[in-house]
Amino acid sequence: MFKKALTIAGSDSGGGAGIQADIKAMENLGVFGMSVITAVTAQNTIGVTGVHQLPAEFVGRQIDAVITDLGADAVKIGMLGTSEVVEVVAHKINQYNLKRVVLDPVIVATSGDRLLAEEAIEVIKSKLIPVSFIVTPNRDEAEILSGISLNCEEDFRKAARLIYELGAGGVLVKGGEFAEDLFTDIYYDGKDFYHYTAPKVKTSHTHGTGCTLSSVIAACLAKEALPAEALQTAKDYVYRQIERAHNYPIGGGSAPISLPQGQ
Repeated sequence: MFKKALTIAGSDSGGGAGIQADIKAMENLGVFGMSVITAVTAQNTIGVTGVHQLPAEFVGRQIDAVITDLGADAVKIGMLGTSEVVEVVAHKINQYNLKRVVLDPVIVATSGDRLLAEEAIEVIKSKLIPVSFIVTPNRDEAEILSGISLNCEEDFRKAARLIYELGAGGVLVKGGEFAEDLFTDIYYDGKDFYHYTAPKVKTSHTHGTGCTLSSVIAACLAKEALPAEALQTAKDYVYRQIERAHNYPIGGGSAPISLPQGQ
C-alpha cells in the first residue's frame, strides 16, 4: 500500500512550484500525492502575473473530500494567501487530528511578488505554526516570523528558537551563508540544533526549491522517517535537482528544479 501525502498550496501554471512541484517530488519519493488548491496563479519562470484566490470555504471543502476518503499520512502546506484560508486550514488540521504537518510559510515569491496578505501573518503565528510538526521558513520568512534580522549563524539559531516558541514541533531556517562555498540550513527541535549543508551551485535556476524541499520532507515523514532523516533526504534531493536544472534549463527565467527523475 502506498503512503499518501497531501499538499495544500497554490497552483503554478508553469509547473515549477506550488502543487505541481509538490506532487512531482512526492511521487518521485514513492508517495501518492494529493492536492488542495488555495489559489491559482498565472506564473512562469519569469514571474507571477496574476493570482486568483479561492474562497476559504471551498478550500475547506477540498480538505474534507480528501481526508474523509483517502486520508493523509503527512501534509505539506504552502501558499495560503489570506487569513481566512489560514484559519480554515488550521481548523481542519485540528478537526482531523493531522500530525505530520510540514509548513512552508510562503510569504514572498522568489521573484519578489507578495503571496500572503499582511494580516495573515499573525494568524499563521497564532494558529498554524502551533499545529505544525516542522516549519521551513527561508531567511526572509524567518525574519518576518521572528521579528529579528538574520545576519549571522547565531541570528539563525535565535530565529529558530523564537519560531519554535510559537508552538512548532521543529523549525528549519533555510539559506544560511556562513561559508563561501556552502549553503546551510539550521534545524531546531526544541533541544538541539542540527546543520544541513550543501555546496553552492552557481546558477539562477532555482524555481520551486522551497516547495520541493518541504514536499520531500512531507513524503519522508509519510513513510515514517524521523525528522533528521527526512531533512537530510530533502536537502540532498534539492541539491541534485538544482544541479540538473542548471544543466537542463526550462523557460526564459529561473528554471524549475522539478525535473522528471528519468531524464
